[in-house]
Amino acid sequence: MSINVKLSEPLVESAKRHGAVEHRSVPKQIEYWSRIGKIATENPDLPFSVIRELLLADEEEPVGEYQFG
Repeated sequence: MSINVKLSEPLVESAKRHGAVEHRSVPKQIEYWSRIGKIATENPDLPFSVIRELLLADEEEPVGEYQFG
C-alpha cells in the first residue's frame, strides 16, 4: 500500500543525489535511509559498515541454498 507524505524539499533533493549514485529512485533511497535508521536504532553498537553489509546481503539473490526433498 502506498500513501502520500509531505517531505521537505532539501530531503528530496538529497535523496535524488544519493539515489542517483546507487541507481535508486527517490522513494527507494528514502526507504533505504529509513531501514538504516531502524537497524541503527535497534542495534546502537553496530557500526555503519556492518549495517550496510546486512542491507547488501538482504538484497542479494540466494545462492546455493539446500533443498530438502
